[in-house]
Amino acid sequence: MWIAAAFVTMICFGTNNTIFKWSTEKKVSKVHIQFYFYFIAFLLTLGFAIVVNGTIHLNFITILLGAFIGILNANGNIQMSKAFEKGPASLTSPLVGTNTIFPIVCAGVVFHEHITLIQWIGIIFMLGSAMVIQYTSEKNRRTNYIPWIIRVGLAVFSFGLLGILMKTTSYLQINSLDILIAMYGGGSIYLVICSLIKREKWQKSEANVGSIVGLISILGYSCYFFALKTGTASIVFPIVSLNCLVVVLAGFLLYKEKLKRYQVIGVFTALLGIIFTKI
Repeated sequence: MWIAAAFVTMICFGTNNTIFKWSTEKKVSKVHIQFYFYFIAFLLTLGFAIVVNGTIHLNFITILLGAFIGILNANGNIQMSKAFEKGPASLTSPLVGTNTIFPIVCAGVVFHEHITLIQWIGIIFMLGSAMVIQYTSEKNRRTNYIPWIIRVGLAVFSFGLLGILMKTTSYLQINSLDILIAMYGGGSIYLVICSLIKREKWQKSEANVGSIVGLISILGYSCYFFALKTGTASIVFPIVSLNCLVVVLAGFLLYKEKLKRYQVIGVFTALLGIIFTKI
């Protein structure tokens, strides 16, 4: 079941990234879309907790960890979008994707998860596939190197630390619903501050798109926490990192983008890696 949950998370994150890709083409603010999806998800998770439990059990550690996870996720998305504006996507996507290595190593060293040799091969296959699938050749694009590498570094740090903290919450047996409430609440406050600083114009379409992203995000993160609590984190993380498969396939089906030969190879090696991790 935890493998299935990791796949659902992969699909949800990939779907949301596809929506963010669409929003970039439509010049819709990613900060505003994220705020709407965070705020709506916060209201839904808060309401669900009150209806089901009759009360909310939040303590200082839960609020701190949840809010930090929400801020890291929002900041990672913002920094990655900024990196795409400053440098080549052919390097940005693979470099940001390497953040998965940090929670994987942490799961093995800190949380003492046992990983077999064939599972390590599968993990390497999946990480390599995630990098290959996202590669695009852009020879004539100028790179504003210093700002670009800073944005990439911040995105890697945000997503890498996020993965470690999510594993920490499952290790501490913190209720995932409480974490989600704190995560979406803390992220909403952070994004409001970002919007006030940037002074971007608010659009009605942002609320509509943000609502859809929020519902998908709740499903994705709920499955993410379940997979981390019941499964092997060092296998869950690389599976989730393959959300780029969804983006590639969506581009092929919706935007009529052609799959390059190396992307097809990447898809097959990703599937092979998944098989290895299940042995």
